[in-house]
Amino acid sequence: MIEERFDSRTLAAMNFALDCVCADALHGEEHATRKYVARYIIKCAKSGRTTLPELTEAGQQALAKAIAAA
Repeated sequence: MIEERFDSRTLAAMNFALDCVCADALHGEEHATRKYVARYIIKCAKSGRTTLPELTEAGQQALAKAIAAA
C-alpha cells in the first residue's frame, strides 16, 4: 500500500499536489486523468523528490502529456 511507503507529511503533499493539478484542468476530475497524474506524482515521490513544488511539477508534466496524447 502507498500509505506504508511514505510518511504522513509526504502523503498530504502528494494529495494536495494531485488536487491542485487536477482542479482547473479540463477532464481533471475524471478518474482516468487523476489516476494518470497520480502515477507521476507517486513516481516522483519514490525518487525522493517529496516537496510540494516537486510533486506539483511532476503532476503538471503528467497532465501536459495526457492533454498532448488526447
